[in-house]
Amino acid sequence: MRMYLVHPDQPFPPVELADPTGLVALGGDLSPQRLLGAYSAGIFPWYNPGETIHWYSPDPRSILVPTDLRVSRSYRRSVANADYGVTMDRAFADVMSNCAEPRDKEAGTWIGSDMLAAYLRLHHLGHAHSVEVWRDGDLVGGLYGVACGRSFAGESMFSRARDTSKVALYWLCAQLAAWDFALIDCQVTSSHLTSLGAVDLPRADYLHLHTQAAARPSLPGPWQFEIPVPNSPNHLPA
Repeated sequence: MRMYLVHPDQPFPPVELADPTGLVALGGDLSPQRLLGAYSAGIFPWYNPGETIHWYSPDPRSILVPTDLRVSRSYRRSVANADYGVTMDRAFADVMSNCAEPRDKEAGTWIGSDMLAAYLRLHHLGHAHSVEVWRDGDLVGGLYGVACGRSFAGESMFSRARDTSKVALYWLCAQLAAWDFALIDCQVTSSHLTSLGAVDLPRADYLHLHTQAAARPSLPGPWQFEIPVPNSPNHLPA
């Protein structure tokens, strides 16, 4: 029987008890302690605004090893575009707000005001991070996620110009590889992620990799790039 997380200190049930969709539990809250405990256990929240919080650990699990990012010729041209500047943890709230806007042909978003507030708290505590892509001072792409040790859970990305979410992912992978991160948790597979090098693993194999990586020393935020990135002042906000 699935456990309902009524009390903030009530633990999650074992992920092996998840239903076929990966649903582990319902309820609880989005406190930093609850979220960090969930991510450490390979569990993440995913639900529509106004619903009870749903907690998932799907099987199989989609992951991307930072050094395995697949970069096509056209992708490489986008990365080399001199019109872009790239930063980390400079505009987390703006990145997440852009990710929350409905996509084309979609009526709504799963990123509600409660999730916006919860992840902003995690960001201020140094656990949630963003990558921003700028052009002429405007935010035109980015992504955000949560770090546990040397495992990074990617949550969402957005583009306001061609390939700018992919530009953000390229530089995230480059920096995470330099920091010896073992994986980016992509959570649920998609053809887009697969085209970029993501692979599906059985949940047990994912948890083995994630648990080892999450146990390693964390890198508290705010993050900054420690590798050379395109950050021309002409393209960054004043």
